[in-house]
Amino acid sequence: MLSLNQINYCRISLVSPEIRIANPVFNTNQIIKYTKEAIYQNSHIVLFSELSITGYSCGDLFFNKTLLDESLNSLIKLVEFSKDNDIIIIVGLPLVYNDKLYNCAAVIQNNKILGIVPKTYLCNYNEYYEKRWFNSSIDNYDNNIKINNELIPFGANKIFNEKDNRFSFAVEICEDLWAVKPPSLDYALEGAQIILNLSSSNDYLSKYEYRKELIKIHSTKIIGAYLYASSSLYESVSDTIFSGHCIAYENGKLIDESSRFNLNTNILTVDIDYEYLKNERIKNKTFSTLNSEKNLQKVIFCLSDKKVNNYFRNFSKLPFVPTNPEQKSKVCEEIINLQSYSLIRRILHTKSDSLVIGISGGLDSTLALLVSINVFNILEKNLKNIYALSMPGFGTSTETENYSEELAKLLKINFKKIDITTACNTIFKDIEQKNNQFDVVFENTQARYRTLLLMNLANKYNGLVVGTGDLSEIALGWNTYNGDHMSMYGVNAGIPKTLVKYLIEWFAEKKYSGEISSILKKILELPITPELLPKNKDGKIIQKTEEIIGPYVLHDFFLYYFFRMSFNSKKILHLAYYIFKDDFSKKEIKKWFGVFMKRFFTNQFKRNAMPDGIKIGTVSLSPRTDWRMPSEADYEIWINNI
Repeated sequence: MLSLNQINYCRISLVSPEIRIANPVFNTNQIIKYTKEAIYQNSHIVLFSELSITGYSCGDLFFNKTLLDESLNSLIKLVEFSKDNDIIIIVGLPLVYNDKLYNCAAVIQNNKILGIVPKTYLCNYNEYYEKRWFNSSIDNYDNNIKINNELIPFGANKIFNEKDNRFSFAVEICEDLWAVKPPSLDYALEGAQIILNLSSSNDYLSKYEYRKELIKIHSTKIIGAYLYASSSLYESVSDTIFSGHCIAYENGKLIDESSRFNLNTNILTVDIDYEYLKNERIKNKTFSTLNSEKNLQKVIFCLSDKKVNNYFRNFSKLPFVPTNPEQKSKVCEEIINLQSYSLIRRILHTKSDSLVIGISGGLDSTLALLVSINVFNILEKNLKNIYALSMPGFGTSTETENYSEELAKLLKINFKKIDITTACNTIFKDIEQKNNQFDVVFENTQARYRTLLLMNLANKYNGLVVGTGDLSEIALGWNTYNGDHMSMYGVNAGIPKTLVKYLIEWFAEKKYSGEISSILKKILELPITPELLPKNKDGKIIQKTEEIIGPYVLHDFFLYYFFRMSFNSKKILHLAYYIFKDDFSKKEIKKWFGVFMKRFFTNQFKRNAMPDGIKIGTVSLSPRTDWRMPSEADYEIWINNI
């Protein structure tokens, strides 16, 4: 069994129930029914839509005492239903306080009302006229209301805080989100990672997209999760229609959303990662320097751990690679533009006439070459001023050597081949190294000599050496210091290995055809290798990177969750076990995670001296942008943690 507490998830069910207008008895039975469903799904919280006990579209019936009394009776019935269960139930209803009527959210748990939150901003324009019935919470900001002989906290200044301070949530009602200054800004600044909105947002042409964009941007602004449950199709359609849209965003990322216009009740369950939100807020100093302008009251609640069989989140084995195939061209074009125009800016500044690039027939040099050609096409420069240098050594295979030469000739660039074996043997002789001693000296001599050739050619042709190394190699230190570690500008420095493959695949499918496309696809099929150790007797590759340091699909996963999400080792491994359970054993995952951590820490000295290169996504390991770490940092606690 999996544990939600272990991974710091809050499970929330959003419900847009089938209702009967002005029938609290039926509606309350619906609320109980779907709360039981949320309990079955092991949810911590179940959120219903605005005025879910009565329906939103009651009109002047809100003034009728029968409806108001029955609504209060329904609330009491829900409190009684909640006995001996720690799920938090959040429902909407009209309540009278000091002879004023309020549109409220009631927060219920275990035979108790934790608090009543009245709506702050009343929608009173176009088709809405809520001020006809309701008062704003501004009139009663911090009070208590007596319900069933119990004094209940009443007001829009409430934050609901888990007793162990694992997470906090707060409640808004519909228009509160759409206002110039939503109450959730103060809630977030006072520590609420999760905002829950009971809504009755109607639908008309294009409002769906606008609503999604609003929630997305607002969740980003508060560095929080924003969950939104709107009224169903069963509200009145006299003049407007409601769609039952339930939606959950987490710091700008869509976690999930329901379908709209469902004839059945919509129930959407999601897992919110409040640890991630806390980590992001710690890093964001703009957020941490602001303070709430309100005196907010903390309401304490308790939750038991939930044992579950699965998680209600969409996980990707390739977190750096876009998951929506329909957006592939758009994303790839954006990445290539970022790479290309950064290199263009450097060319313009240095007044370089040419680009020099070492090509091996491998993934990284192929991508860097394709970007370089794109750059020269934009600048309308002669492609013959791109010098692609093939430097076969002791481990170069026939396949990669042929692919690099064929590709360069088909692309009509200037191709040169220099065999480095003789020069490397001379160096071995000079330093008294046996040329059959296949150690780090044997490997690094080749890498450094190749860099020497590239740098000298760049000087000869007034050019720049285009770096080919990718983000994954930089993270693992899988490069030779002052060898392939060095260039004059690294166009791949912000692109992990799994994304490199994705981009080349796109070039093969969308940008090129015929023989060029065919060669690109063949390159994608080759094993990843530095080709530094001698070939076998058939001229085939024997040195395969992923057999030595581990699969890049795992390393990119580790990098994303260690660097981008700031998770601890146990959580990263827990996620890896869950997501890769059909691909790798726990023993394999643990082994390669240990390799990742050791290599990441012990190779910081290479990153501290890395050349300029463009940041592409949210992860950059340049010491001038996102990552500053001493070269002597110790990895012991990260390893011990696993």
